[in-house]
Amino acid sequence: MNTHKIMQLITPIVSLNNHETDSFISCLAVKHLEKNQHFLQEGNICDAIGFINYGTMIYYKTSEKGDEITIDFAFEGDWITDNFSRLKQAPSLINIKAIENTELLVLKNDKLTALYDEMPKLEKLGRILTEQAFLRITQLSIDLQVLSAKERYIKLLQQYPTVFQKISLYHIANYLGIAPKSLSRIRNEIVSNK
Repeated sequence: MNTHKIMQLITPIVSLNNHETDSFISCLAVKHLEKNQHFLQEGNICDAIGFINYGTMIYYKTSEKGDEITIDFAFEGDWITDNFSRLKQAPSLINIKAIENTELLVLKNDKLTALYDEMPKLEKLGRILTEQAFLRITQLSIDLQVLSAKERYIKLLQQYPTVFQKISLYHIANYLGIAPKSLSRIRNEIVSNK
C-alpha cells in the first residue's frame, strides 16, 4: 500500500509518532475504481472517507431527466466523502464516481471513530479537513453568485491547470453552470485575447 502521499498531506497538520502512523495506516484499505465506477451512489449512506492516491473523481447529482449535474471535482491528493450523508447517516443526495482509473485509500467511519478515540490529535486533523471542505463549499457558492461564467472559468484554470486533460468539456461546462457552446465561446475569447 502506497501511503507516501497521504502522509505528506497529514504530517504538516498533525505529527504522528511511528506507532500512531502504523495504527493509522492499518485502518486504511486500498480501493481501485475503474472509469465510471462509483465510490458513492445517490440514495446510499456514505460510510467512509477516501483519499485519492491517483486518479480523478467527480461529484454529481442526477436530474429528473437523468442528466448528470456536475457539482465538484476531486484530483490526486484530495479527500472525498459526502459529509452530509456520513455525519447524519442519511441517504446521500449525490454521486461520487471515478472518471478515470483511480486508486483510493479508504477509511471506514467505524475505524475513523476508533482512531479519534485512540489518538485525539487525529480529531484535529478531522476538524481541519472538515473546515477546509466547508470553506471550499462556501467559496464555490459565492463564486456562483458573484462571478461571471468567464471569471469562474479563469479561476478554475488557475486552481486546476490540468483540468482539461482530466475532465470532459461537458462536465466542466456543467460545473460552471453554462452550456458547452458557451464554454467553447469563452475559451475562444481567452485564446484570441492572448
